[in-house]
Amino acid sequence: MFDDDDNGDHDSPASKLAAARRRAVYWLPNMFTLGGLFAGFYSIIASIHGRFGVAAVAIGIAMLLDGTDGRIARWTNTQSDFGKELDSLCDVVSFGVAPAILVYQWGFERIADYGWLWSRFGWACAFLYAAAAALRLARFNVRVNVQEKGWFQGLPSPPAAGVVAATVWCGTEYGPQFELYGSDLSIPAFIITMLAGICMVSNLPYWSGKDVNPRGTLKLSHLAFGICAVVLVSIEPPFWFFVLFAGYALSGPVTSFWRWRKRRAVA
Repeated sequence: MFDDDDNGDHDSPASKLAAARRRAVYWLPNMFTLGGLFAGFYSIIASIHGRFGVAAVAIGIAMLLDGTDGRIARWTNTQSDFGKELDSLCDVVSFGVAPAILVYQWGFERIADYGWLWSRFGWACAFLYAAAAALRLARFNVRVNVQEKGWFQGLPSPPAAGVVAATVWCGTEYGPQFELYGSDLSIPAFIITMLAGICMVSNLPYWSGKDVNPRGTLKLSHLAFGICAVVLVSIEPPFWFFVLFAGYALSGPVTSFWRWRKRRAVA
């Protein structure tokens, strides 16, 4: 009734090779996602061993990989619900747990010198930041289709992690200079961590950058900003990374205030 040759093409070497290629392309963005998870995990290990500068850089690498996997998925047309869930789970570790452990390990001993209450404050700030990152990612997953086009609701977790990591990096690099004048950066670092967590779960608008088409015409202002950012970061990486991430975090309140003033003027 059935010809044995009907299924012969499915078992041929060419068809098997094509299927293997499809599976490889499907897993390509997921490998970048897992690479970001590894960078976040390595940041945790480095923080435990007191290598805070390395831990901050590892979070930066996780941010770079996180921004790459989605673009690769769109370019190869391999978007899937599995990839979205995997990305969110990895982001909780890389941009929620890893920055919280980094700032806790770096600043806990310093802030504990101020007394029992301050030590509990540092512990609570680190946990609240990690919880805020998880809540931010969960809200993004359920509201991804109803958000304002071109804008995020609340500070995204990667830039929030960048603010915390850059703060600790600056504290590691410039902390000894402040200590010579009797100042300590541990309390400001924990306050910045708490504010970053609040911004993540807020309704503040943040520009997503998704309206920029890399294949289209590049605006001169975007090109000039990119060149200036690269030059400044190459001169003094810890300081200018903090300035860039902190500037993006502050753009949410500024944009919200500007919109409020505009609505008030129209009314």
